[in-house]
Amino acid sequence: MAFNLTRRAFSAAMAAALVVGAPVAAAAEPIVDSIHFLIPGGAGGGWDGTARGTGEALTKAGLVGTASYENMSGGGGGKAIGYLIENAESNHGTLMVNSTPIVIRSLTGVFPQSFRDLTLVAGTIGDYAALVVPANSDIKDLKGLIDAFNADPAGTAVGGGSVPGGMDHLVAAMVFQAAGADPVAMKYVPYDGGGKTMAGLLSGEVQAVSTGFSEAVELAKAGEVRIIGVTSSERVEAYADAPTMVEQGNDTTFVNWRGFFAAPGLPEEKLMAYRNAIARMYSTEAWEEVRARNGWVNIHTPGDDFQMFLEIQEREIGDLMKKLGFL
Repeated sequence: MAFNLTRRAFSAAMAAALVVGAPVAAAAEPIVDSIHFLIPGGAGGGWDGTARGTGEALTKAGLVGTASYENMSGGGGGKAIGYLIENAESNHGTLMVNSTPIVIRSLTGVFPQSFRDLTLVAGTIGDYAALVVPANSDIKDLKGLIDAFNADPAGTAVGGGSVPGGMDHLVAAMVFQAAGADPVAMKYVPYDGGGKTMAGLLSGEVQAVSTGFSEAVELAKAGEVRIIGVTSSERVEAYADAPTMVEQGNDTTFVNWRGFFAAPGLPEEKLMAYRNAIARMYSTEAWEEVRARNGWVNIHTPGDDFQMFLEIQEREIGDLMKKLGFL
């Protein structure tokens, strides 16, 4: 059974995506004086990297004067969402990063809010998922992981930087089911953010990790981990040594969007300034440096396009989670 999660939603996003031209010089004056990035998870995770990478590009390109960052873990991301909603009037200078988990965790009731309770600014990038093992692991490829699981399900734990039933768990379950293994029997260990997830992997608490591709690239280049499968249809240029799931006979493809939300009731003028800064960011050298370093895919879905994209993904993920027994 093939799992091509969000392919239709991804296609819709790409149809609306910004066509990136030649890099341009830094802006003469900032469009936005400052942005405070609210990050709903711990340091070292995909949200953290996306917020800090976007802030780096925006400030280096001169589109934003200064950027600051705040990690607010808790409630599967719900603490930061609740904070932004409850303190809306005093947070007009704040952008919160989020991604597919805001859809998943709303569906599963991890928190009561949804993307509809926030101001949608723009979808910004796509990041593939990956399964990772320690570099010195006896598991050399995807088949090795599945074989180890089939031989000892309880002793072959998979970690991830999201709650049970969250995105990292869901991606691993899709891969296992596509390989003919029981996704419900898979032992999943949740961590708070990518940094703690990788620490759990390297300490031997778990035998493999489900994570964002960009979170694994630098550790793989440093020789600390081995990426045994990526959910792209073709190998990713940022780390072409990593094989895809597809080339190993596992028909699982997945791309996780990441984007930005603002407080409800944000003044229209402020919203347009944020969207303008992000739109112009794509054609800057500063952004291309950040994007290439992380192996991200450019997805620019502002405004109504972002709303449509999220509604499609909500339907598709809901259907898939029912099939896998998570709903």
